[in-house]
Amino acid sequence: MAYKDIKRRLDNQDVIILDGATGTELQQRGASMNPAAWCGPASLDNQQLLTQIHLDYLQAGSDIITANTFASSRLMLSGAGLGNQVQEINRTAVEACLEARTQFKGEKETAVAGSLSHMLPLIPGTDIVDKNLVPSEAAMSDGFHELANILKDAGVDLILLEMMYNPTRVPLALEAAISTGLPVWFGTTVRRSEGDEVISFDKHEDIALSKVIQLVPDEGVDVVGVMHSPSDIISDALQEIQKHFSGPLSAYPDSGYFESPDWNFNNIITPDRLEEFFSDWLDQGATILGGCCGLGLDHITAAVSARDNFISPS
Repeated sequence: MAYKDIKRRLDNQDVIILDGATGTELQQRGASMNPAAWCGPASLDNQQLLTQIHLDYLQAGSDIITANTFASSRLMLSGAGLGNQVQEINRTAVEACLEARTQFKGEKETAVAGSLSHMLPLIPGTDIVDKNLVPSEAAMSDGFHELANILKDAGVDLILLEMMYNPTRVPLALEAAISTGLPVWFGTTVRRSEGDEVISFDKHEDIALSKVIQLVPDEGVDVVGVMHSPSDIISDALQEIQKHFSGPLSAYPDSGYFESPDWNFNNIITPDRLEEFFSDWLDQGATILGGCCGLGLDHITAAVSARDNFISPS
């Protein structure tokens, strides 16, 4: 199993390179984003393009590629009128990853991650959840379990819980992912409060980051980290995570901002500047590096460079 080699490297404290964005990279390469379900439905009409994106990341040095399933739970697809295609859309996304791995001619072992978020319908033109469209906890649990099992059956090697920030939804997503028996990685998202404190990303209320991290169980989660957050906030967030979690840490920032359904690519961080951040996070103890929305191949090359130039304190 591909994850066996990844786990060996985790235990050895080797640096592992994730991929960059999939949804915003699809947009960059011409795919249309859906007003109700963002990048989720794009897998159906862009499987070949998705495969090429994943293959490009592997060739840039990624050890793990992530299926385009962040926004494709039934909770999101139903709003786009695609609830009856949950299986097809998510299997297509995973197949694109698996095909890229098959085509990749590198010598190293690579793994395929299935992305599972607790994303819910947003207020149009924003990245804020529409409170009028929040389903019941039972419906959310069913949606997360359904997607987690589709990902497992489709052949992913691990489940990547992404943008975990809401204390009500996080336990539901965690339970669904862990119930599959697959390895689980946990990525939270943060923002700064008006008082400049690093807190959960939730836009409806200020929630202490510790309240989210303390939901991670003692067993069943191999990695905890920060993702889809500005680079200049991640070190502070990692420091908070280290108070509650002693295992491997991940860091994969975003750059730009979301104006649903599209990503705004203004003022994207340069690869050289991001490499400086990557080096800082390695010094801080993070061993998994990558990129999220707005970040592409050149940024993954920067992560590889930071890894290659890193001198471990041990």
